[in-house]
Amino acid sequence: MKRAAKRDGLPDGAQEPEGGRGRYRASMAATATLALVATGGVVSDNTANPVRHLMALGPQTPSRSPTVVTAAATTTVPPTTTTTVPLPWVVSITPHPGASGVALSQRVTIVLSRSPQPGAPMPTLVPPVAGRWTTDEATLTFVPAGGYEPWATERLVIPARLALPQVASSGAGFVVQGPNILRVEQLLAELKYLPLRFGLTAYQTSLVTEPSTAAAVPSAPQPGEFTWRYPDVPASLTSLWSPDQSNLLTTGAVMQFEAQENMPTDDTAGPQVWKSLTAAVAARRVDPDPYDYLMVNENLPESLVVWRDGREIYKTPVNTGVYGATTQTGTFPVYARFLTTTMKGTDPDGFKYDVPNVPWVAYFNGGDAVHGYWRYSYGYPQSNGCVELPIANAQVVWSMDPLGTLVTVSG
Repeated sequence: MKRAAKRDGLPDGAQEPEGGRGRYRASMAATATLALVATGGVVSDNTANPVRHLMALGPQTPSRSPTVVTAAATTTVPPTTTTTVPLPWVVSITPHPGASGVALSQRVTIVLSRSPQPGAPMPTLVPPVAGRWTTDEATLTFVPAGGYEPWATERLVIPARLALPQVASSGAGFVVQGPNILRVEQLLAELKYLPLRFGLTAYQTSLVTEPSTAAAVPSAPQPGEFTWRYPDVPASLTSLWSPDQSNLLTTGAVMQFEAQENMPTDDTAGPQVWKSLTAAVAARRVDPDPYDYLMVNENLPESLVVWRDGREIYKTPVNTGVYGATTQTGTFPVYARFLTTTMKGTDPDGFKYDVPNVPWVAYFNGGDAVHGYWRYSYGYPQSNGCVELPIANAQVVWSMDPLGTLVTVSG
């Protein structure tokens, strides 16, 4: 008996039910599909096409792009908070704004409402002054290194980063006083316009340590001492010296300096004198002339002696004023000089005189002068208050009594 051939893998004797083959193949396809999904295969969902061998499907283009969801990296930034610390305000300023006659070494003090912020700039002075600012909590202090420029008007500028804008935008100024007379004396002594030296020791002048620029010369008195530069200084001269006070030695020295610097001899150490004085110190420009001092003795026979740099170098007979027109005793600086001049006046007896071409004249006290005059003799009172010398002698003395030379009349 001939066996019936198997079809499509049905068991022997099995009959395919109606519609069975389709269901069987569908069942197999479903099983295969699950297997491919599990292994990452590609499945076509196009049921209109006949089912083919899965390996023959080839690459498939999906009908829509897959949606890929990526979790974005999220960083949480805390909110930024900016705190502005308010600027302090100025409580007080010393010296008081607008002050005048401020001391040369005066400290500047600024008191703030609280301590300045770290890194805040310090105030400045205009014109600039050498010195240093220090801070002690809310107090700022400036100490000038060598003193302010005499008679200067200083403007205090407070930076905007240091104090409130309404305060910082305005400058507080003050006016400095003139130099201390002691400092003027120190510089005059260094420049040899005084018969004294000034220095840290008796034999050393401070001129060698002074700055070489005029602006840097300290205006405040410096440490040191005064000593006489010469031996055998006359007592009438030493008695005139009084450091740190107005005195005739200093007056005469100022006048000599003014004359040497071609300035009016007003015997006052004003701004122009100070400017020239510091310039001379910076340049080491000392007095080129010797220090001369004239002594007139009214004891008979009357005489005049010239003392120079420690010794008497010249002596001459003189005539002083008669009774009723005596020559005033005391010490006076020469304030005017003439090669020749006309002298007019009235003698004690009422006679009016008018004498031209009086030679070698050096006025020292009002109308009194040391000068040459024609007389038959000398050595006793004959003048109308002047100190008269023989003509030739007067010429010699005239070379020894420049402006500012002190003349002492005694006896």
